[in-house]
Amino acid sequence: MAYQKVNADQRAPGHSQYLDNDDLQATALDLEWDMEKELEEPGFDQFQLDSAENQNLENPETADLNLDSIQPATSPKGRFQRLQEESDSVTRYTRSAPKNNRCNFCRLLKILCTATILFIFGILIGYYAHKKCPSNATSSSTLDLQLYQEILETIQAEDIKKSFRNLVQLYKSEDDTEISKKIKTHWTSLGLEDVQFANYSVLLNLAGPSASSVTLSSRGQCFHPNGQPCSEETRTHSSQDLLYSYAAYSAKGTLEAELIDVSYGNPDDLKRIQKMKNTTNQIALLKLGKLPLLYKLSLLEKAGFGGVLLYIDPCDLPKTANLSHDTFMVSLNPGGDPSTPGYPSVDGSFRQNRSNLTSLLVQPISASLVEKLISSPNSRTRNGVCILLELPNNDERIVSMQVQTVTKFKTVTNVVGYLKGLTFPDRYIIVGSHHHTAYGSYGQEWASSTAIITAFIRALMLRVKKGWRPDRTIVFCSWGGTAFGNIGSYEWGEDFKKVLQRNVVAYISLHSPIRGNSSLHSIASPSLRQLVIEKNHFNCSRRAKCQETNVSSVQIQGDADYFINHLGVPTVQFAFEDIKALEGPSFLSEAHFPKHATEIEEMDPFFNLHETITKLSGEVILQIANEPVLPFNALDVALEVQNSLKGDQPNTQLLALASRLRESAELFQSDEMRPANDPKERIPIRVRMLNDILQDMEKNFLVQQVPPGFYR
Repeated sequence: MAYQKVNADQRAPGHSQYLDNDDLQATALDLEWDMEKELEEPGFDQFQLDSAENQNLENPETADLNLDSIQPATSPKGRFQRLQEESDSVTRYTRSAPKNNRCNFCRLLKILCTATILFIFGILIGYYAHKKCPSNATSSSTLDLQLYQEILETIQAEDIKKSFRNLVQLYKSEDDTEISKKIKTHWTSLGLEDVQFANYSVLLNLAGPSASSVTLSSRGQCFHPNGQPCSEETRTHSSQDLLYSYAAYSAKGTLEAELIDVSYGNPDDLKRIQKMKNTTNQIALLKLGKLPLLYKLSLLEKAGFGGVLLYIDPCDLPKTANLSHDTFMVSLNPGGDPSTPGYPSVDGSFRQNRSNLTSLLVQPISASLVEKLISSPNSRTRNGVCILLELPNNDERIVSMQVQTVTKFKTVTNVVGYLKGLTFPDRYIIVGSHHHTAYGSYGQEWASSTAIITAFIRALMLRVKKGWRPDRTIVFCSWGGTAFGNIGSYEWGEDFKKVLQRNVVAYISLHSPIRGNSSLHSIASPSLRQLVIEKNHFNCSRRAKCQETNVSSVQIQGDADYFINHLGVPTVQFAFEDIKALEGPSFLSEAHFPKHATEIEEMDPFFNLHETITKLSGEVILQIANEPVLPFNALDVALEVQNSLKGDQPNTQLLALASRLRESAELFQSDEMRPANDPKERIPIRVRMLNDILQDMEKNFLVQQVPPGFYR
């Protein structure tokens, strides 16, 4: 049978206007439902309408129309009309349903078995692949204290001692590049990535062809800076050391004038002296310490002095340190290349003519020479108390000083290597040491710094070769030109200032780690102070007398200067010093004494102190590089600000602001830091935002203008 759908718009003329009323529509819907039910009866779809096929074959031009005409109607508004009945139509009915059901069942069973086998096989492959072939970039999110200890246990004092002695053999080189090449080759052999040179042509103030001299005019006696008469033959090592007993970037020339004792050169001392004497174009006898040298020289320059004889009073030194005849070097350079202040010394940079950075003639001298100039008695103790060197007020001494130096452009080389982080490769922890500058100081204390950073790189890369990586990038730097005013670190920092300002998280300083053997002295920025205290309690050496008060936020000498003062980067430094040096005036480390290898090995014969510094610094580096939340403490920053405002005449308004800052820091610690440190509550995007806040905290306390020598 065939049915044709007749649409409402194909009605015959003269049909009733009530044809589409509700009753007729309902009847049509019932009729359509019956037809569709009939079409859906079992086996109906197996019939083939032969008459329709034959009709299509006989009339090909009407095939399309006839194909449309046999479609079942679905519109509720259509009418079905029986067109014809073909008595000769042959219908065929095939009984294939049972066979198809069996085939479908077999096919489904095969698919299910195949999928199960493949699934089990995939699990086995994944298990053995994970077991035998660990990933080369294992996430360090599961890194714990045990892994830190595994890395640090590979650091051995004997390896540091061997590295130290190999480096000392290079100090006689006349070219800075030989030591730099040796360091680069060694770091590359350990597996450090992308080790590069960073070269800068800078203006250096070098020692003159002969040693400077000081003459006592009244007696006509000439002395070298170490107190030895000019007529005598110099002792072993002394001839070389005397050449490097000078103040870099001092004015050059000769000056004869009255010697005026200004003690430590603080503002009160100068006001008292100016009331008593005319200081114009006179020579000041100045003690090093208590205040930054550059600040004191600026005060002397304003007071009209023409020259300065600089020394360290023996009462300010440890009893074990016999430096009465030793000379030293100081730099009057606040930082960087003097010819390109504030911008890097790269090709095409404008060069300023600044051979000297002060109008004063400055000459460092030994304490033994001061004793001869002021005619001091042999005994400097009274009732067991050390008596400071002092020129009597009524005595007048006329002295003549001669300063001669040479200014040249030289190449300073930095060695920089990277260990790329896994999770936050755009966040950097900088680890800085310094190497010997061939035309600089004759000392060899730089070898301790370089040996320590190399030992940590070796231990770290052994773990990296097993598939581990830190979360954040660690940048290892060996700076050149440190003795001349941290020139290498300043130029590199100025060259990449925008990137470093945005990405540097912390700076770990390894500058001059062995200054004594009595006590471990730790210096940290306020935000890292709590972390350093924890490490001190856990890692104190048995030989060291560790105290909590040894963790301070005082100024750090060395190449960390640029990162603290210009970038506001939190900084940490560990060093062994003598207890007397810690208790006495600060800023004595501004003097560069030429320590020889034999002296360093006498202080630490088994290199256990070197090993302790390496492990302490290494653990701090690992924790900062791997903790999901930076281990910085906002509350310590607020407390440091509050404590620094307390004094003899505190500013009540500033103290009120500091109190509010402390309350905000406490709220920040409880509301933000606590959830972030809980893995169950940790949200990655919030942790990233929190780390950015912690990283930039100390940048908010940089001061635009400060007195010379002070931190910003």
